[in-house]
Order: sequence, then C-alpha cells, then structure tokens
Amino acid sequence: MDLGEFWAIFGPGFSGAVFGAGWWFWVDAVVCSSVKVSFLHYLPGIFASLAALMFNTVNKEDLDDSPYGYGEGEWRVKLWLFIAYVVSFVSLAASVGLLIQDALVTSGPSAWTGVAGVFQCVFVLISGLMYWTSHSE
Repeated sequence: MDLGEFWAIFGPGFSGAVFGAGWWFWVDAVVCSSVKVSFLHYLPGIFASLAALMFNTVNKEDLDDSPYGYGEGEWRVKLWLFIAYVVSFVSLAASVGLLIQDALVTSGPSAWTGVAGVFQCVFVLISGLMYWTSHSE
C-alpha cells in the first residue's frame, strides 16, 4: 500500500477527527466560560466550517493545470475556490481579532475563549483541506 492509497483510505477519518477537535476546543471554551459568550464569537467558527464545506464541493479533476486559457466552466470552479479561501482567511482573521479583544477587555470572555476560537478555525480549515486532498484522487 503506497502513501496515496493510505491517504485515500484513512484521510477522511483523520480529517473528521481534526474537525471534531476544533469544535471540541470551542465547546470547551464556551462551557467553561464564566460569562455569556456572545453570538459574535461563534461566527468565525461557523464561517470556517462553511469555507471547509465550500472546499469540498470541488473535485480536483475539475481543475486544469494549464496556466493559459480555461476549459468549459473552469473559471467558475476557480472563482468558487477563491471565494472559499477568502472566507477561510477572513474567519481566521476575525478569530484572531476576537482573541485580541478578549485578552484586552476584562469584562468579556476570558482569553481562553479567544485562543479556543483561533484553534477552532485553524483545525476546521486544516480538516477541510485534508479531506479535499484525500477524497479527490
């Protein structure tokens, strides 16, 4: 069994475990928080999950490696992936911004809530890319 075959078999399972770990960090932070966590803090994780879903709606076979010209409808696929990357990076930036806010403000959630939000976004986005590389060989 070569590495590609191994990854095609076990990659989705690893991806699901990483996705679950990301959401586990967030649930732990919300449950252990001493103050009510606002809905604004939930949004980066939700949008990171949406971006991971957007990645996984595209098959690698739909992408052409040629730098010149586009096949029938290929520009739509590349535009969709570009939007997915933008959503993922914006969600990551928002989680870092909320981490900084939580660290500076004493009346809101603790810094652990911000750290867990960053972990959640990173793990969810890594899992989305892991699954995308494993399922469309």
